[in-house]
Amino acid sequence: MIVIGLTGGIGMGKSTAASVFRARGVPVFDADAEVHRMQRRGGAAVGAIATAFPGAVRDGAVDRARLRAAVLGNPEALRRLEALIHPRVRAAERRFLARARRAGHQVAVLDIPLLFETGGAARVDHVVVVSAPADVQRHRVRLRGRMDAAQAAAVIARQMPDAAKRRRADTVIRTGLSRFHARRQILRLLERLRR
Repeated sequence: MIVIGLTGGIGMGKSTAASVFRARGVPVFDADAEVHRMQRRGGAAVGAIATAFPGAVRDGAVDRARLRAAVLGNPEALRRLEALIHPRVRAAERRFLARARRAGHQVAVLDIPLLFETGGAARVDHVVVVSAPADVQRHRVRLRGRMDAAQAAAVIARQMPDAAKRRRADTVIRTGLSRFHARRQILRLLERLRR
């Protein structure tokens, strides 16, 4: 089974790319969605986060805005959070890949925003980076409405620069032109990998 690592900065189009893979029958592990599951009421990481970040859990679930405020601009706090989250996400990733192999899939995708930053590229066979111009990226992040401009800038600054990701990619999918253009690039890649 070929394992694709799908990555790119915030607002670059990972979700759109992942949906194209899913539509073609490729199983996709969404690391962000896994983190959200771990942080919701009853999630696997709620207790550990409550202990490490007092005030970040309300009504049995992680208050993501409070947690973000606690770690943005605080490298030591961010390292503590990552030490709680990353091993749990990797365990879920291993379970996902085992299921995909048992089901006989030729290709599986790991959608991991911080693939390079966390050393995840070593765990995949082919790295796909989604990329868009910086103004398109900022516009997409603003449309989400979950972060103010300063928070979005801090998240972007923490991620590896887009140009560096593109240099390390096996395939770059340009998402700034149109969804149709990005979809066509992904379908060509899948056809090539499945041969």
